[in-house]
Amino acid sequence: MRKAFISPTKYVQCEGALKDLGSYVALYGKSALLIAHRDDAARVKAELDFTAKEYGVSFVASDFGGECSRVEVSRLSKVAAAANCDVIVGLGGGKAIDTAKCVANSLKPVIICPTIAATDAPTSSSAVLYTPEGIFDDYAYFTSNPNVVLVDTAVVARAPARFLVSGMGDALSTWFEARSCQRSFARVNASGHGRPDASGTMTAAALANLCYRTLLEDGLKAKLACEAKVPSAALENIVETNILLSGLGFESGGLAAAHAVHNGLTALAETHRFYHGEKVAFGTVVHLVLENAPKAEIDEVIRFCKSVGLPVCLSDLGVTEVTDEKIEAVAKGACAPGESIHNMPFPVTVDSVKAAILAADRLGRLA
Repeated sequence: MRKAFISPTKYVQCEGALKDLGSYVALYGKSALLIAHRDDAARVKAELDFTAKEYGVSFVASDFGGECSRVEVSRLSKVAAAANCDVIVGLGGGKAIDTAKCVANSLKPVIICPTIAATDAPTSSSAVLYTPEGIFDDYAYFTSNPNVVLVDTAVVARAPARFLVSGMGDALSTWFEARSCQRSFARVNASGHGRPDASGTMTAAALANLCYRTLLEDGLKAKLACEAKVPSAALENIVETNILLSGLGFESGGLAAAHAVHNGLTALAETHRFYHGEKVAFGTVVHLVLENAPKAEIDEVIRFCKSVGLPVCLSDLGVTEVTDEKIEAVAKGACAPGESIHNMPFPVTVDSVKAAILAADRLGRLA
């Protein structure tokens, strides 16, 4: 049986990590294209100025427009070429990070500096493309993961706690989806695209399980620390969980129903103001109901979600009027050809997903 595991070349996390960014740029050259929203760049200007002077490197401003679109990737690729940049740096949230991966395209070194811990995108070898208007376009895949992922936990701690909690929602699905993929010997993203037949490794499954256990142990403590704007030991653990453990777990362990339900939920306009991880959290409850997980396990997940403020029912996601048409739209989106829900270790239908969504919604409302 063929198995695969992939990861970034280096992961570094600590308070003040951004002050060392220049040392990693200097490994590859002297200049870096900085892909960051101007607000994100302004928030860490002191750190960027310090590291540029300390290590003798320069950052070329990109005036990132905010969307990871083909138009923006093309524009920034020309900026990088015109300035003869040696390195691409993605700093900020998921869209700046994904844009940096697209501009580098595995041809130039890429350094990822998340300023929030809201998703597991920083470590991965893929990106999500949108239209300039923000509508989903396509996925992009690269031949390698980022060269360096550099996480400054002091910066993450200063961000609104909702971002950290959303990251916990994304990470929450990691173990359950990896477990389902392990049972079905499903293909994982780590397979690559030349040989799309590899399943996950024991290593990925173990990391995914550690991801879940750390959330239960440190999730609430980390949220409280973030609200106090301090990088406590618990917050350090959850930042690593949201970014590294979840990133390695999803890419080499596999995705299944929880993320597919998230994608289906985007069909409802009411959910658009909620973050990715918030929708994935409810998708995880649906995932467990769909596989008929033990009631004690479902209860544990719902208790965790409620303790940190993650959605556990449709009304938590703004869907106050539940109709058959809405649930049908979500289920159809989740069951679209090629969706990760088909990695579940049993056949899945639109009707079974509809039933799981409604049952999960009731469980969440009664909790």
